[in-house]
Amino acid sequence: MASRNLPPKQRKTAIIWGSFAAIALRVVLTIIAVILLAIPYIRTIGALLLIFIGIKLLTDEESKEEMKGSSDIFTAIRTIVIADLIMSLDNVLAVAAASKGSLLLLILGLAISVPIIIAGSQLLVWVMKKFPFFVYIGAGLIAFTAGEMINGDRKVAPLLYNFAGHEDKLAKLNDVSVAELNSVDIPASVLNIPVSLELVLPIVLIAIVCGLGFLIKRRKTAKAE
Repeated sequence: MASRNLPPKQRKTAIIWGSFAAIALRVVLTIIAVILLAIPYIRTIGALLLIFIGIKLLTDEESKEEMKGSSDIFTAIRTIVIADLIMSLDNVLAVAAASKGSLLLLILGLAISVPIIIAGSQLLVWVMKKFPFFVYIGAGLIAFTAGEMINGDRKVAPLLYNFAGHEDKLAKLNDVSVAELNSVDIPASVLNIPVSLELVLPIVLIAIVCGLGFLIKRRKTAKAE
């Protein structure tokens, strides 16, 4: 999505370098994942950044003037790296656990994903060029991920939801056993929403991102005309 408005040659360059940079950063992030994910509210902060990225990607329009290659490429690469870094917060923790402490397995596993990301990115760019509406599907997936990240924040989720009767979910959220829940500092719920409705938040964020993106883009188009 970040590279779709670039000329074909620059688009390929942005995807390749953006993907390699994202993978390199993911290796570093995976190594420090346990520390990073233990920081309170980090998932929610990342989710808010994803919401911003989703709206920005929807409202970025192809310039009718001649593009400045270097500037546009670096902007696309930066967006690719930031989006991948944020969206991989939960994923890297699972990868770190699967590698069982082996740095070699960790790097090899992540390196294998490079060609998958590059090939998938090229395919998605073609689909979005052919069917522009798919851009909204991509933004919707970003918004859904943001909602899931908020729901997975051990400090924020208890403020939103009532986990009564779902102590197993609360224990998993805090990475402890049900028996150890009493030893964990869990904030009292403010909104008291039944945890069975946790999918409502990602759906609401999809509507917000796609709706705001559509309105902002339409306003920009009206001003240009």
